[in-house]
Amino acid sequence: MDTLQNMRAFSCVAQVGSFTAAAAQLDTTTANVSRAVSNLEAHLQTRLLNRTTRRIALTEAGKRYLMRCEQILTYVEEAEAEASDAHARPAGVLKVHSMTGVGQHFVVDAIARYRETHPDVTFDLTMANRVPDLLDEGYDVSIVLASELPDSGFVSQRLGITYSIVCASPDYVARHGMAHRPADLTQHACLRMVSPVIPLEKWSFDGPQGQEVVTIAQSPFQVNSADAMKVAIRSGMGVGVLPIYSAIDGLRDGSLVRVMPDYRLQELNLYAIYPSRQYLDAKIKTWVEYLRNSLPEILAAHEADLKTHELLIAN
Repeated sequence: MDTLQNMRAFSCVAQVGSFTAAAAQLDTTTANVSRAVSNLEAHLQTRLLNRTTRRIALTEAGKRYLMRCEQILTYVEEAEAEASDAHARPAGVLKVHSMTGVGQHFVVDAIARYRETHPDVTFDLTMANRVPDLLDEGYDVSIVLASELPDSGFVSQRLGITYSIVCASPDYVARHGMAHRPADLTQHACLRMVSPVIPLEKWSFDGPQGQEVVTIAQSPFQVNSADAMKVAIRSGMGVGVLPIYSAIDGLRDGSLVRVMPDYRLQELNLYAIYPSRQYLDAKIKTWVEYLRNSLPEILAAHEADLKTHELLIAN
């Protein structure tokens, strides 16, 4: 039995005073309305309406039940309107996960710019270097770097492509020399990045000879933050891997130098992941669309800055 629909039928009959008029208002038949009220009474084991051939009247129980029905139906209408509005208008709290470096360098700024046009959306941002379970942890959107995504059943949008490079400090290069190809790294102090997307011991490079892999068996230092890695490299502890977006400022101001400029670590995709494409909440839809439209340009600008810097160094 559809109790809610039966309550609507009963309420309508009570308001208009007729099964026939209620049927016309509800766009159904008189028989359906009569059956709905009878089913409701049978379910409650209570007579709600006294019926004669000329008129109907509410019983005392019917009057009390009508008052509750009208409250419940009002709440349901408000909930439906609110849910429909969420589909149409971006508003409410958006719970977002982002990998730490991406969050610090891109996502926080993107949130500020997105809210200029969608001020009714507020953000709960968590930054952690892992791929979360969106359903178990309640995230609306996760922004991750990965070579590819596991089959999770979630929806993903690729936002752009980036890669990492090997860097050192000028002082380290002066003291220990420059590595020119991946095999040379075995003779250097290699600082390892703890990352879900870059293997700790295997660094895979794309270079003039195609793909080359070097094993970093020992390391004097490892850390799970690109910004902390940048500090360690600047301090002269060794050579380390940095994403372009983390390295570019140090390359510009001379506190970092790029090691093996003909090589780069394998490309990684930047993804936005969300639970479902069906009946997508407006705040999720507009946020993902904003990232998809803005981030590729920013990533391309960082790569262009890197190439410009290397041309200036070469000349």
